[in-house]
Amino acid sequence: MLIEEYRLHAELFGRERFLAFPVLIALLAGGGLSLFALTGTAVGTLAAGLHGLVFFFGLQVGTIGLVGRDALRDVLGDVTLLVFSARTLPVSRRRLLGVFIWKDIVYYLCFFLTPVVVGFVPVALTGGLTVPSLALLWLTVAGTFALGTGTSLALAGIATQNRGVLVAVVAALVAAVVLEPAVMVQFTPYGVFVDPGVRTAATGLLALAVVLVAGPLSFDPTSGRALRRTDPSRFRRLRSATDVHTARSLLEVTRSSGSVWKVGFSLGVLFGVALLLLDRLAAATTLDPSGGIAFGTLLGLGTFTTYNWVTQADDPAEYLRYPDGLQAVFRGKLLAFYACAAPFGAAYLAAGVLRYPAADLLVGIAVFPLVALYVFGVTAYLTGFSANELLFDTALFAVYGAALALVSVPLLVAALAHGTAPVTSTAVAVGVAAVAAAVGAVLAVRAPRRWHDRLRR
Repeated sequence: MLIEEYRLHAELFGRERFLAFPVLIALLAGGGLSLFALTGTAVGTLAAGLHGLVFFFGLQVGTIGLVGRDALRDVLGDVTLLVFSARTLPVSRRRLLGVFIWKDIVYYLCFFLTPVVVGFVPVALTGGLTVPSLALLWLTVAGTFALGTGTSLALAGIATQNRGVLVAVVAALVAAVVLEPAVMVQFTPYGVFVDPGVRTAATGLLALAVVLVAGPLSFDPTSGRALRRTDPSRFRRLRSATDVHTARSLLEVTRSSGSVWKVGFSLGVLFGVALLLLDRLAAATTLDPSGGIAFGTLLGLGTFTTYNWVTQADDPAEYLRYPDGLQAVFRGKLLAFYACAAPFGAAYLAAGVLRYPAADLLVGIAVFPLVALYVFGVTAYLTGFSANELLFDTALFAVYGAALALVSVPLLVAALAHGTAPVTSTAVAVGVAAVAAAVGAVLAVRAPRRWHDRLRR
């Protein structure tokens, strides 16, 4: 599977262009961490934030189990992957899915996590970390990523067995993290980095060992509702409320593994990242950031995953056979995109009142949908119906990252400046988000013609 993964991307983008991808990640990570260091943030704080971000990234990547199960159940049409070969080879579905998941963990470790740690090296050495400490950092970052991935997979497995148990487990974990954060850190790989030793290694790797065993065992690739032909009345009800392309996209999301809840999970990961970053910044500096602007920005940026979910089952060439045209298809995708993302974004912003003033979060209610429209327009224009695959293209990833940075950087600066200039920062945030939304709308209108011409060629 690793060979096939490499061959696919090397042939799609060119070997040199694809192998440049981790170099770009290392440069971006090094630049971002250096900027934090210039603000006076301690190296230890940066290491803690890095572990936290990697854990949330692992939670996000853990949803690969849902993709693998959809492939096993033939939900994705031609996008069946090698994992679908369980139907023709004498290998169990559970084993193939397990190999598929481990393949992705190794792949992300090589192409994302190791470059991030490499980007951290200059800052770490300047801040006094030794070479053995950097080697330990790489190991604990890898372990933290595996912990996040295994936790996500285990929770998905519990959900397929009993949703009541899932709610109880999540509630218990959240309560433990909120009430005893220092104790919980001891049961993570980060605890080993903070206090290296045999005892801390035993306790710090305990949770990792549990989820790495429980995750694959609890996640049954054939469990859940059996796939059956969609009830025509269900489609007619959706069709009566919206257009046919929106109805189709919504049905595709709800019929896939995890249903629409995986959208909420993806945005929840970004919400957690935002909380972590704001708390770390407040602790390391004298800033009083705006939760509303920060949450609205990061949740809006996180809707990239929603775009990926609503286009996951698409075969772009099939739309050329229909008389409707890609303009109607992209319009339907936009409506389905908002129908999936908007309720969860609003719910997370509402949950922010537990930490930030309600008046502050009202700004996030305005920023979130505007940034989401920009993300939709940029993603649709640059990637068409293949967002996940094409963003492994180094050049395209750089362009996409620059496009998001043009909006996210001024918005996050406005969030950080809110404590000293609340009125000005709010006006700047709403203004930047509104201009971004206008650009996104223009790109969304131009995307159909661009991809129609490219598909025809």
